[in-house]
Amino acid sequence: MHDVIVVGAGISGLTAAWRLAQAGKRVKVLEANARVGGRTLNHRFASGDVVEVGGQWVGPTQDRILALLAELKLQTFPLWNQGDNLTLFGGVLKPYRGTIPRFAPHVLLDVLQAQLRLDRLARQINLDDPAQHAKALQWDSMTFAQWIARSLRTRHARSVFELLSGAVFAANARELSLLHVLFYIKSGTNLDTLLGVNKGAQQDRIVGGSQRICEELALRLDDAVQLAQPVRALRQLGDSVELLTDSGSHQARRVIFALPPTLLLRISQEPLLPGWRDQLLQRQPQGAAIKCMAHYRTPFWRARGLSGQVTSEQGPVRLTFDNSLPSSPRGVLMGFIEGDEARYWSAQGAEERRAVVLECFARYFGSQALEPLEYIDKSWMDEPFARGCYAALMGPGVWSNGAARLREPQGRLHFAGTETATRWMGYFDGAVQAAERAVAEVLRS
Repeated sequence: MHDVIVVGAGISGLTAAWRLAQAGKRVKVLEANARVGGRTLNHRFASGDVVEVGGQWVGPTQDRILALLAELKLQTFPLWNQGDNLTLFGGVLKPYRGTIPRFAPHVLLDVLQAQLRLDRLARQINLDDPAQHAKALQWDSMTFAQWIARSLRTRHARSVFELLSGAVFAANARELSLLHVLFYIKSGTNLDTLLGVNKGAQQDRIVGGSQRICEELALRLDDAVQLAQPVRALRQLGDSVELLTDSGSHQARRVIFALPPTLLLRISQEPLLPGWRDQLLQRQPQGAAIKCMAHYRTPFWRARGLSGQVTSEQGPVRLTFDNSLPSSPRGVLMGFIEGDEARYWSAQGAEERRAVVLECFARYFGSQALEPLEYIDKSWMDEPFARGCYAALMGPGVWSNGAARLREPQGRLHFAGTETATRWMGYFDGAVQAAERAVAEVLRS
């Protein structure tokens, strides 16, 4: 019998397993996929260039993931951030520098006052439990879309915050509780940090691709990591926990689940998890995103003084970045399809989706964008053991009905994963924080 079984070989699960192994515990990792990485996944183009079709960025104030990268001797490099960004609002494509596009003065003032208000409200949130705020029920009864409608006067400014919702949450604003948005902003420091490249959450990438984090951790754990082992059932037996996979039974004194929250409900349970926990898990769907990349002979947009970054009110690709590698002469444009549009386009054919993405790239960067060497996209909703990304969504009423308690152990079961983090929830850093908390619970027990 093992001391601990960790379910899930993403960053959170493997970090937890590695810390437990360092503490001298007998640990096993069960991963449903035939690979490690969770919501990180590398893709190699024919040229050898490696890009990430899953999560990829790290940035300042993400101290836990940066410390882990240093421990694993993984290097980072900055996202390309030189030249003019582009914005397409009101049918006009315009260049700008910085985080906020160059709007008409009255639109810019509208955007800035809303950003300041959100940051001010977010500073009041208790990250351990947002429901403790005196206005928590009021804010948790309101969608982010309702707040946008009430707080912004101009159509363009409202479009900016709808775009923000997709960029940060991979969701439409009507899917999110205002309280969750405030929690998320404080969890990630502030809006500028969440949205920014320089000194922001999108500042740096990992040499060799972000999946290397999990690959390096798995190497250290050796044969403790077992792949293609989806857990079908769990039984709490009093002094141990039994997990059933297609290959048989696995027992441990304690179990850490490091999964997207709703996936836990797909595992048969004996005894059943308490009703309050099940109800809350049912109300945490994953965000909806398709990550798209086109690989070109050169980063041709740079010759025009462009950064490759676009924000647009026209879809389906409303957000782009230059995802080229400094070690390669090739160019890579990356775009995101999010929320309702992601759900629609995930149901369309691969060739139809490729065509519409390249049309968006051409709208922003010219006809050269229509002729990539290669194209790749990844619909995370269709990933069987993720069912969406970037992270779980909290709609109205979830936080105020006790969502903070989802971090608490349930008997011999413990819960990690970035969705259980208080700092940088939804990001690599949150995955590490959640792992460290779960490990501390196990070691105390």
